[in-house]
Amino acid sequence: MSAVNHLKHIATTHKTRLIGTFSLVALENILMVTYPLFGSFAIDGVVNGNLLQALSYAALVLVIWTVGSARRAVDTRTFTRIYAEMVTDIISREHRQKQHTSTITARVALSREFVDFFEQHLPMIITSLFNIIGAVVMLLFIETYSGITALIILLIFSWALPSYTKINDRLYFRLNNRLEKDVIIIEQNQPYHTAKHYSLLSKFRIKISNREASSYLIIGVAMAILFGVTLTLLTTKGATAGHIYAVISYLWGFAMSLDDAPSLVEQLSQIKDIGKRISLDDPNAADDEMDNNIKAAT
Repeated sequence: MSAVNHLKHIATTHKTRLIGTFSLVALENILMVTYPLFGSFAIDGVVNGNLLQALSYAALVLVIWTVGSARRAVDTRTFTRIYAEMVTDIISREHRQKQHTSTITARVALSREFVDFFEQHLPMIITSLFNIIGAVVMLLFIETYSGITALIILLIFSWALPSYTKINDRLYFRLNNRLEKDVIIIEQNQPYHTAKHYSLLSKFRIKISNREASSYLIIGVAMAILFGVTLTLLTTKGATAGHIYAVISYLWGFAMSLDDAPSLVEQLSQIKDIGKRISLDDPNAADDEMDNNIKAAT
C-alpha cells in the first residue's frame, strides 16, 4: 500500500478534525503572505507622520498571532487523538499477522511519522508553497525583474527535484530496513553485530545529512544571486522605504521557505517508505509490497 493511500485513509477517517485544523493553517498563511504589503503601508505612514496608518501593522500582527495561537491549540487535540486511535489498530493488526515484537515496535514508532506529517510537515509544506508562490507573484507585480529571477530559480529547482527524491527514497528504504532490526540486535547482545548494525545506521544518516547540507549550500548560492539582482535594481532606480521593506520581506519569505525544501523532501521519502511497511486498513498489502521491495533490493 502506498504512502499516498495511507495518508488518504487518515484524511478520510478524520476528515472533520482535519478540515477544522487546516482551515486555520490556510488562514494563517494568507495573513502571512499579505503582511509585507501592510508593513510597506505602515512604514510609509511612519515616514509621513500618519499614526493610524502606522498602527494598522500592529493590528495585523495581533490578528496573525491570534490565529496562530488557535491553530496550535487545535493541533494538539486533533493529532494526539488521531495517533492514539491509529496505533491501537496497528498493534492489533500486526499481532494478528503474528509479527515479531521487534517489527511491531519499529512499525509503531514509524507510524508516528504519518501523524507527524499531518501535524508538522503538511503545515510546513502549505506554508512553504504559500510563501514561495506568493513571493514570486508579489515580486512580479512590485519588482518585476526580481520576480522573474525568483521564478527562474524555482523552475530550476523543480526540474532537479525528481532525481534528488529518487536517491533519498533509496537511502530511507535501506535506513528503515536496519531500524526494524533494532530490537533483534539488542536481544542477541553480540558486540560485533551490534557495532556493525549501528555503524550502518550512522552511515545512512550521514549520507542523508550530507545531501541536505549540499542542498542548503546550493540554495544559498541561488539566494545570493537573487538578493544581488534585487538590491542592484533597488539601488539604481531608487525606491521608497516602504517599497524596499516589502521587496526584502518577500525575498526572505521565498528564501526561508526554499531553505525548508530539503528537509521536507526527506520527510516525504521517509513517509513513502513507511507506507510500504505499515498497513492501516489492508492487513496484507503493506507486507507483500515490503517483501517485494526487499527482494528487488537484494
